[in-house]
Amino acid sequence: MYRVPCRFILCAGLMAGCGHAPEAPPTAPTLAPLTAGAMIEARSGSSLAGEATFTEVEGGVKVVVTVRSAPAGSHAVHIHEKGDCSAPDAASAGPHFNPDGHSHGGPGDAQHHAGDFGNMEVGEDGGGTLEITTSGLTIADGPRSVAGRAIIVHEKADDFVTQPTGNAGGRIGCGAIARRARSSPGSGPGSPWPRPWAASP
Repeated sequence: MYRVPCRFILCAGLMAGCGHAPEAPPTAPTLAPLTAGAMIEARSGSSLAGEATFTEVEGGVKVVVTVRSAPAGSHAVHIHEKGDCSAPDAASAGPHFNPDGHSHGGPGDAQHHAGDFGNMEVGEDGGGTLEITTSGLTIADGPRSVAGRAIIVHEKADDFVTQPTGNAGGRIGCGAIARRARSSPGSGPGSPWPRPWAASP
């Protein structure tokens, strides 16, 4: 019986393995951007309803506020200090969210509160949308976080001058802001938006 020398067996094994690159180690999944939101409910005798979403983007937080069944015209939109909409007039939400101690102003002014979002235009059909991206807020925990605050829609337009509220009138809509649980892209939509919003760990 012919015996194959061991050195030939070894060479054949090495050649068979040459075409297979080593597997790359698994990489950690990239987390989706942090998001938060609020269901906006009527206050001060209004019939307004809507919602606000907050999304972590490059350079800050993108805010989208949408309302329906609101009075036509211009309405100031602000973040207020407390995520408490229990009072009929939303006074429980406290003053404007102002972590820097700035004067009130428009979102493009050098001096303005972190939650000064300007005015939303509402049409005759009662619908309106405001979109703004701000570098003055975060969704993650910290002194500028929107989590645990309230989004307020006011009765009138913000004049950007009157201190400390812009003479915007009563609070006709209020929503407590909470973070959404974060998921990995490709792993499904993650947890559904809580209604009413519920804070995630």
